[in-house]
Amino acid sequence: MNTAIPCFISGKNNMIKYKKMLIANRGEIAVRIIRALKELNICSIAVYSTADQHALHTRIADESICIGDAPAADSYLNTYKLLSAASIKGADAIHPGIGFLAENETFPEICRQCGIDFIGPAGKVIGLMGNKNHAKRIVAKYHIPVIPGSCQYLTSLNDCIKAVEKMGLPVVLKAVNGGGGKGIRIIRSTEEIEGSYEMCRKEAAAAFGGCELIAEKYLENTRHVEVQILSDKYGNIIHLGDRECTIQRSNQKLIEEAVCVNIDRDVRERLYCDAVKIAQKIRYVGPGTVEFLILPDGTHYFLEMNTRLQVEHTITELITGVDLLKEQIKIFAGERLSLDQSDIKLTGYAVQCRIIAEDAEKSFRPSYGSITEWNMPGGPGVRVDSGYRCNDTVTPYYDSLLAKVCCTASNKAEAVRKMKMALSEVWIEGIKTNVDFLRYIVEHDDFLMGNYNERFVGRLMDGYMDERGYTTEAFNIRP
Repeated sequence: MNTAIPCFISGKNNMIKYKKMLIANRGEIAVRIIRALKELNICSIAVYSTADQHALHTRIADESICIGDAPAADSYLNTYKLLSAASIKGADAIHPGIGFLAENETFPEICRQCGIDFIGPAGKVIGLMGNKNHAKRIVAKYHIPVIPGSCQYLTSLNDCIKAVEKMGLPVVLKAVNGGGGKGIRIIRSTEEIEGSYEMCRKEAAAAFGGCELIAEKYLENTRHVEVQILSDKYGNIIHLGDRECTIQRSNQKLIEEAVCVNIDRDVRERLYCDAVKIAQKIRYVGPGTVEFLILPDGTHYFLEMNTRLQVEHTITELITGVDLLKEQIKIFAGERLSLDQSDIKLTGYAVQCRIIAEDAEKSFRPSYGSITEWNMPGGPGVRVDSGYRCNDTVTPYYDSLLAKVCCTASNKAEAVRKMKMALSEVWIEGIKTNVDFLRYIVEHDDFLMGNYNERFVGRLMDGYMDERGYTTEAFNIRP
């Protein structure tokens, strides 16, 4: 098997209609998009808040412009300022990146009205699949299994109590909109209902601007697996394999793998088939991710669809050789897919660790401050995506993701050994990070063998905290 880092597949030509593209984002994803634009010979325009004036993405872009103060509502989430910047700079397209306005269903139409292309699916599709309630109803119509639960909004505590009584414990409450592990609470006892309901509503309102909730049966002993799809404007749809995303803390992904280990071939093929079917039925365009929960017997349930690039798209690129960013831009420029399903070869294995600014000693709370030392790993089969450098400042205004370290090899054992080495080379001073905890996970035999489920990280955390003498009373965040 070929273990070399694959060359990225390019389109049939490089004649893209876009001349200038504004990136409505920051951090590592903005850097990633700018690099793809440079390869496509498209002028890149970075936007930044006052807190990001000297950020890496502003330095490597062809042009940059300040769009407001540090709070995201005054800058990266302000559609008026973003579109004003696009107009001033003469951009003919806007790439939303990941997060912020990437899943805002009104933003694509506003862009269209301003004569600017939005590099993403239509707002109608974003709204359709971004609402977990609507998505469940749509997918169920196509005979794809959905997680048992209420398809009605919970508008009161009494609605929540009735839903729990109907389904039986445990139950999970979810914000209808949004993602990133926010607005989710697991209820395991009747005493937890009221507190969980109120906390979930408050978190949903703060994160997504709305407090609509639904309740689902909480499935135990599951794995979280997702399928990457890619489709153009002409109905051509392919999948690019699967990713294991079970290693999560507080419903946020820590480590992702491509492809999954310990999954039967027929289960894998059913996931691919269902993911492509969903994309076909909703006439999806661009890169997207369909997420599933899998039980030990191979039963699978649709979880949600992300109508954008995922943070973990990197490991799919490593095992397929497909540059998803470049393909995405070409698709929305009107080009057909430059490859079909037979072109997709899943070669080897890749693993990604998310390096996050957080302090384990203080319940994994976000850590802020100036980065005084910064060293990232390198070498064959190692990829690092980051938007930070030495002397940059990590602020409380944005996501605490610092970098993504990816390792690829011919199999999981080799890639994990490479990841252990890579994490040992990471050196960051000035702020706290989760690097030690990531090393603790990848060094565990059960991780190497793929013997884990949704509660795996929680069990490891207890051992990690005990070994370091941290008090479990202070450690109040659970997966």
